[in-house]
Amino acid sequence: MCQPLSPQAAWISLCWTSAAWTLASLSSKAGRELCIDQAVVFMEDAIKYRSINHRMDARGMWFYRWYYSSSCQWVLSVAIFLILALAFVETPSSLTSSSDVRFRSPAWEPPCGLTESVELLCLLVFLADVVMKGYLIGWAQYRSSPWLLAYFLVLVVSLTDWIISLSLLCWETMRVRRLLRPFFLLQNSSLMKKTLKCIRSTLPQLASLALLLLLHLCFFTMFGMLLFTGEKDDGVSKERLLYFRNLPEALTSLLVLLTTANNPDVMMPAYSKNRAYSLFFIFFTIIGSLFLMNLLTAIIYSQFRGYLMLSLQTSLLRRRLGTRAAYEVLVSLDGGWDGHPQSTGVQPETFLRALTKIHMAEHCRQAIEQKVRSHGDSLLSAEDFQKLINEVDKRVVKEHPPRPEYSSPFLRSAQFLFGHRYFDYLGNLIALGNLISICMMAVVANTLLDLIKNMRAFAGILVSTPLLGLY
Repeated sequence: MCQPLSPQAAWISLCWTSAAWTLASLSSKAGRELCIDQAVVFMEDAIKYRSINHRMDARGMWFYRWYYSSSCQWVLSVAIFLILALAFVETPSSLTSSSDVRFRSPAWEPPCGLTESVELLCLLVFLADVVMKGYLIGWAQYRSSPWLLAYFLVLVVSLTDWIISLSLLCWETMRVRRLLRPFFLLQNSSLMKKTLKCIRSTLPQLASLALLLLLHLCFFTMFGMLLFTGEKDDGVSKERLLYFRNLPEALTSLLVLLTTANNPDVMMPAYSKNRAYSLFFIFFTIIGSLFLMNLLTAIIYSQFRGYLMLSLQTSLLRRRLGTRAAYEVLVSLDGGWDGHPQSTGVQPETFLRALTKIHMAEHCRQAIEQKVRSHGDSLLSAEDFQKLINEVDKRVVKEHPPRPEYSSPFLRSAQFLFGHRYFDYLGNLIALGNLISICMMAVVANTLLDLIKNMRAFAGILVSTPLLGLY
């Protein structure tokens, strides 16, 4: 057999599925169609970087493709949007025409049962979603998935709280389900799941660095309280003691100072008393802001970069696994699977037949068809099959239309002159000059206007002086 491209369980499932559909493909025409549908689903999984650990019988594949169709995913996205948008119209409503409390009219309060009906509809969509996911991946794998178990638990709590809300005629003081609504967006977003996993893997290192920052703050807080002491009747000491008069004030001042936000306010009163006090703030800033905070940024960047690379490797692994699964199924369909796949291949006609059923961009389909037809009648190897699937990552390159041809020498000369790249550089230079001149037209105009405004008082004095002399 070929080298494993996935965890052991997934590879065993792949080999078993390939062998099972080999027998089905040899039995009847319906079995051959089922084999092609299976290869289509595997290739769609490879294109979308999805896992192949799901049901592959005829009914399961139909539900699987229907679940990942654009219409079904659109309904799920709309349900997520609606349940999050309810926060703007539910009691207490924040949907008003003005944000100023002086001019804001009383907010519209929806009647009991209106927003609850919309919420129930969204919850039913989510319930159908979690049931469909459990059916497609199998209940054994469903029970081993923390996200899906949490999904089901959140739905149970939300529906229970919804029933309690209606039983109390919407007069309950707290609705727990409102706190759980962001979970629906989180659960259906792979990017947010990856971000949370990265944050979870970063927490141990962040916790150790946070402890180091806490020790740094505590040490300088105690040292600052001992350093900046003085008589209470001394005016300078009073100003200095404003930021170090007790432990909470000193800790808060240094915590804000860690971001270099209030550096002059905290340092200047002590610096005006003695310049040597500036060494305390210099050492605090160097150790805290320039070393520990940069170390915190480096840890976060390193962890996210490493997790991004791991995510890319996982996506590539899923693509290769789905592609190899589709290849094995099509090889078995042609009757060439005998335990030595390196000596066999897929018929181009069989691949094109499966290609017509795949949901993909039309330009990618045309590019793959051209690649397949260029092979002629030769069998497609596993490497060729992988290269064909990788064509979906290529984007359409828009080419400029050809230049018109003119018979007039003057028009040809003008076309050469204005079509040269140096003419584009000249246009960019002129645009830059216009921008600079506009910014300088603005400065001069504002200066003249300010000068006129300032001259009004002086002009009034000049005019009123002769008049006062007449009197």
